[in-house]
Amino acid sequence: MQSLFEKLGIFYMGKELNPDTLDPTETPTLLKAKDFTTHAAIIGMTGSGKTGLGIGLLEEAAIDNIPVIAIDPKGDLGNLALTFPDLAPEDFEPWVAEEARRKGIDTKTLAKEKAAFWQKGIESFGQDKARIARLAEHEVTIYTPGSTAGVPVNVLGSLEAPGEEVLQDADLFAQTLGSTVASLLALLGIEADPLESREYALIAQIIKQAWLNGKTLDMGGLIAKIITPGFERIGVLPLSAFYPDSERFKLAARFNNVLASPSFSAWLEGEPLQIERLLYDADQKAKVAVFNIAHLGDEERMFFVTLLLNRVVGWMRRQSGTGRLRALLYMDEIYGYFPPSKNPPSKEPMMILLKQARAFGVGVVLSTQNPVDLDYKGLSNIGTWFIGRLQTRQDIEKVIEGLSGKLGNAMSKERISSLLASLPGRTFFLKSAHRPDISLFTTRWVLSYLKGPLGRDEIARLSQAKKALIPQADTPPKAPQTAPTSSGQQSAPLLPKAVIQRFDLPAGDTPTYAPYLAAVATVRYFNASRGIDESETLCLAVDLAQSCDWQEGEEADATFTRLPKNPPQNGRFASLPACISQLKSLKPFQKELNDLLYATKRLTLYRCKPLKAESFPGESEEAFKARLAEILEEKRAEEADKLAERYEKKLRTLHERLQRAQERLEKEKEDVTSATTGSLIDAGLAVFGALFGGRGSSAAKVGRAIRGGSKVLKEKNDVERAEARVADAQNRIEETRMELEEKLDALEEKYRLDNYPVTPFFIKPRRSDITIEDIALWWRLEEA
Repeated sequence: MQSLFEKLGIFYMGKELNPDTLDPTETPTLLKAKDFTTHAAIIGMTGSGKTGLGIGLLEEAAIDNIPVIAIDPKGDLGNLALTFPDLAPEDFEPWVAEEARRKGIDTKTLAKEKAAFWQKGIESFGQDKARIARLAEHEVTIYTPGSTAGVPVNVLGSLEAPGEEVLQDADLFAQTLGSTVASLLALLGIEADPLESREYALIAQIIKQAWLNGKTLDMGGLIAKIITPGFERIGVLPLSAFYPDSERFKLAARFNNVLASPSFSAWLEGEPLQIERLLYDADQKAKVAVFNIAHLGDEERMFFVTLLLNRVVGWMRRQSGTGRLRALLYMDEIYGYFPPSKNPPSKEPMMILLKQARAFGVGVVLSTQNPVDLDYKGLSNIGTWFIGRLQTRQDIEKVIEGLSGKLGNAMSKERISSLLASLPGRTFFLKSAHRPDISLFTTRWVLSYLKGPLGRDEIARLSQAKKALIPQADTPPKAPQTAPTSSGQQSAPLLPKAVIQRFDLPAGDTPTYAPYLAAVATVRYFNASRGIDESETLCLAVDLAQSCDWQEGEEADATFTRLPKNPPQNGRFASLPACISQLKSLKPFQKELNDLLYATKRLTLYRCKPLKAESFPGESEEAFKARLAEILEEKRAEEADKLAERYEKKLRTLHERLQRAQERLEKEKEDVTSATTGSLIDAGLAVFGALFGGRGSSAAKVGRAIRGGSKVLKEKNDVERAEARVADAQNRIEETRMELEEKLDALEEKYRLDNYPVTPFFIKPRRSDITIEDIALWWRLEEA
């Protein structure tokens, strides 16, 4: 049955409880995955079982191939990486060694006990090792921003400009800009008011100017802009009056001190914070990204959480609308990030997600100890509530008030209030907009081993292999350097004016220069039928000491176009090859480059003919396949929903038939008991009559006993027929379930990505769409 849940996109949360006795029933607590697009909240005091419920929920998402992004302020969610499909004691040993030392017992013994305990717990909820194995197929990565314990995240390297979907939405742009500025100032301990803070106004204008020009700032660039902003007014006031130079320098110095701090070097390392990279692996299996921020201070936490939420909002707005659950954002312990009365930087993007994410298939799950930690406006956007034991009367009353009008006929407010104060651990009320009434359930046993908060060394052990795979930051290619030649000349060669020369700035008393042929070109790719109009700018440089052929060129820095045209004094210049020295202009090289680009440059796109889908310009093959996988999942889920609806009616009818058969069986058994008792009495009377009574009365009693025996036989036959009807109904139910599972398997096979080949195709530029923007003889300063 577990696999059937997963194929139907259903989360197995636990077992229903009898509301009167709190005893577990055999009825599973199930929620549809798409129900979480209306978001959820988990509320309960310490010890209520919030962490287990949250981890179980995230496990369900991963098994259903739904990506998870989890923010972990306490360090508990990293336990998702502790999945042991074999439940072998040796798998537990490294994670129980500390507990064994603390208890003074043998590690192997404790590991064996834990393995047996976990297996018993998992099986008690109808789960098995195969389900752990399905979970273990999904990659869990523990990211540690500001630390190299786990996989580091480069969040200070760039203040990435948002995409067009944000830039073109004035409200969303303002919200993204505002929360970004506020989080940056929070790093300095500045709680900025947008209407009163000079720091806020200055940095907002710097970042806004960069973003609107399509530029991405790094922290160094931001510091430089604080000193020299590049604009003269803020609003109508002169910059010098609004924020004098000396004051701006102090602000820049504060940011510089943060950046120069040894502890902040880790903020510049690791993977870039790109949401697309967090979702699926190369095989399109959903990933679980856990951002552990337990090691950070309050200001650093606020900065990172705000930045991450903004990135999620930007990614979300680039997606198409969907009714299914596309991704799940989970935040453990929301306290301080979404308060009802204050406006920290994280509040704005969180509110955007709660209000808008449903349309894009992004679910948000928030966990907290106290209901008063959540903004009341945000509460109205949450459709599912898990409520465990609460400590104070105020908390209980708040929950009762929030559930007012939603209680249905299940329980009274008084009963709920009484239970909330005394619920055992792992027991929760469930109230969902997608269910008719409130229910009580106990959470299922999680598949991951719950060790508790992971320490730095434990995170490092889990992340070691992943850190080795982090791609290094890209560095621009550098043209090969050549040694100074003995035939060099003291002064720059005299060339016709049409041959433009540019010179690196000198270094040292006698700088040495080598000649390169350099050009900047723009290639336009236009295709009206596909609505494509893209341009690519590239810069090439050829080491003339090696070749005069553009095909030997390498990528170079386009800043050579801004270098001076006059040669430095006292420079030493290598000799020029004849291919340059004998030319009157660089037009022949310009034409050769134009021909080369026309012959070789292509805009590579990808298509999937069966789905009639094509990639967007700039979309990688991997990203295109991820989009196709979503399209296929939409189709599969839609057909699976129709199947489920059709078979639900069949199964309901069969269950009703089974119930009637069972009721009839019980009645027939009662009749057999009654008939047997009557027959035994008659037989007993006949025997006694034969021994002590008259002949006639004895004969009559014997006759009644025989007739009673016949009736018993008839009733027993009726029982056998009733049992056969029960067995038949049970068999039909099982056959129908198997038939449904087979059809769901066929759907999975039908919509596997492997069945939909992706092939590249190319858009070629027209000759008129190739422009050589700049071409020059570039004299590059050689290394000493």
